[in-house]
Amino acid sequence: MIILYGIKNCDTVRKATKWLEANDIAHQLYDFKKQPLTAELLTEFVSQSDWSLLLNKRSTTFRNLPDEIKNNLTDEVIFATVLEQPTLLKRPLLPLNGELNLGFKVDQYQTLFANK
Repeated sequence: MIILYGIKNCDTVRKATKWLEANDIAHQLYDFKKQPLTAELLTEFVSQSDWSLLLNKRSTTFRNLPDEIKNNLTDEVIFATVLEQPTLLKRPLLPLNGELNLGFKVDQYQTLFANK
């Protein structure tokens, strides 16, 4: 079963979910507001991507971070901060075939699921 990671009320997550449903692709939403982001899961995301891509610096959550965090974005600081505030991650996150796909674009999903 495909797991889509994000938050239910995110517009982009809703678009991805609607696309998956419209294309009869069985999936499950892992909602960070209802289910905790674990250190193991975050480690898996980081192993498949890069903080520069994972971190949503345009989010309200990021903009509201204290300057001492924003000005000290070491791997350790980012990891701990994202564990506390998973809405700092770009959404949705879709692990598929050993790759972590970030965000949602129709043509991207059409390519990802062309053989499904």
